[in-house]
Amino acid sequence: MTIQRYTLLQRLLHWLIALMVFGLLAAGFTFWSLGYEGTVGLFGEELTNMLYKIHKTFGILLLLLMIVRIALRRVSPAPPYDPPLSGVERMVGGGIHLLLYVLLIGLPIGGWLATAASGYPIQFFDLTLPGIIGENKELGATLFLYHGIGGLVVLGLVLLHTAAGLKHWRLKDGIMTRISLP
Repeated sequence: MTIQRYTLLQRLLHWLIALMVFGLLAAGFTFWSLGYEGTVGLFGEELTNMLYKIHKTFGILLLLLMIVRIALRRVSPAPPYDPPLSGVERMVGGGIHLLLYVLLIGLPIGGWLATAASGYPIQFFDLTLPGIIGENKELGATLFLYHGIGGLVVLGLVLLHTAAGLKHWRLKDGIMTRISLP
């Protein structure tokens, strides 16, 4: 068995994006389940507004990092599996990766659109970015609903991806070494 690995930059991006996704999901589900007023009631207005700003900022960072990750993947393709995965494992794993990539690009864009349509500022650190579309509260509410549903799908995919990673880590078949940091 020859261990092939992703480049160090690809591995760093994988784990940085994973941490960001966990944080974005935690904040997003807090907002979705409690709403603005409920979040203010729990954390206070100042902290709630800071959490929204952080969520927007990291959502945009996620979009940018995913674009970098895709560009790196084009330059340095995934290393081969050694030993090879079964056809079912390749199909399921490839499908999960594809859906994660699509959603981790689509959700930030959808959040950006929903925020703009709802009439809220698109904050990226201390900058306010253009809204892309005009204000339409009804559209904004619909887009936020889809944004939340997309978050649920990402959570499910992340759980499947993590379960597969744990399986391969337990099997010590070299699959986890491809993406591990050390």
